[in-house]
Amino acid sequence: MVPLAEILRPKSLDDYIGQQHLVGKGAVLRTLIDSGRIPSMILWGPPGIGKTTLASVISHTLQRPFYTLSAISSGVKEVREVIEMAKAQEGSILFIDEIHRFSKSQQDSLLGAVERGIVTLIGATTENPSFEVISALLSRCQVYVLKEFGEEEMRQLVDNAVRYYASKGRKVELREEEALFRISGGDARKILNAIELVVNNTEGDEVIIDNAHTTQVIQQNLAYYDKQSEMHYDIISAFIKSMRGSDPNAAVYWLARMIEGGEDPVFIARRMLIFASEDIGNSNPNALLLASACFDAVTKIGYPECRITLSQCAVYLASSVKSNSTYMALANAQQAVRQTGDLPVPLHIRNAPTKLMKQLGYGDGYKYAHDYAGNFVEQEFLPDALKGTKFYEPGNNPREEETRRVLRGRWGKKYSY
Repeated sequence: MVPLAEILRPKSLDDYIGQQHLVGKGAVLRTLIDSGRIPSMILWGPPGIGKTTLASVISHTLQRPFYTLSAISSGVKEVREVIEMAKAQEGSILFIDEIHRFSKSQQDSLLGAVERGIVTLIGATTENPSFEVISALLSRCQVYVLKEFGEEEMRQLVDNAVRYYASKGRKVELREEEALFRISGGDARKILNAIELVVNNTEGDEVIIDNAHTTQVIQQNLAYYDKQSEMHYDIISAFIKSMRGSDPNAAVYWLARMIEGGEDPVFIARRMLIFASEDIGNSNPNALLLASACFDAVTKIGYPECRITLSQCAVYLASSVKSNSTYMALANAQQAVRQTGDLPVPLHIRNAPTKLMKQLGYGDGYKYAHDYAGNFVEQEFLPDALKGTKFYEPGNNPREEETRRVLRGRWGKKYSY
């Protein structure tokens, strides 16, 4: 039986839901598609937001030969076979799902064909391509970031499903949508799987979808639903939230689930490396050092031995004091940049490598901190429009309280530490 998500997969850009920043009228990727000249590209975004569908739509729109490989089940041999076939078909598109799972040698096998234009590569990944795609291949591809669906896009998906069932003689009425949206988490495949489960588990030609009925059906069919969705992302979420919640027991349990499920250990180690900065930061700088060492060890020794290192790191991170102060400091600063734009650098802290720049006042009045007692002298480093703006607020933990005392002694009058 063909899944509902496959039945409703769009065939054209006009039917494609979401990603209007890329494929809307006048958007960058839409313009390239309309011109008939698309580059090799990496589509980066969370699961279930249309990466595979977009690749298929591009091929259909341009009427080009379309080859698909999955990085989970394909290797260098399969890549070379496709390249040989593509040589006889000009303009072939090669779509590789989960390209982040390709090894370096597998990615290397694509380089020549991409560089010579034998294939136009479209890779899909849920992971940051800067880490997962080799630089030589990445330099030959444009990276397009796809966004998680919002409520408007999710309602469009629901409407499409309702119309489809109506064409098959089933009346589906959506009375409450909160449970559907919560369960799907912005994943189109999940919401369509959920609707299909509710419809298939309701007798009669009339189906009423409300929060209680949706929750009941999904709970009764959780194994099927998770298989059809991507439980991988739910478990890594549970793992991260357990460490954030300082529960080493839960963290080790979810780690064990991932290990038993064959999860990529590098993926787990990378998430812990991110966590060490985002959720612990300067409250315990050793966390980042241990997470970095863990990542390095995992890449060197692999399974099964690296599971011990993963457990050591997970327990340490879960047990550590927490602080997201540096994460929030950057978020606050980025928000200020978006609101105020490219403010000029104050003249006294500009670089002055030439005589003309010095004549224009670059560097005038700059005070070299090491010439002053305590290697500190108060001066302005922010643009005029942001004078006195405090982005960093130390966390409430012993190490950052000490940082607060130091900053108060230096900047207390200006930043209210």
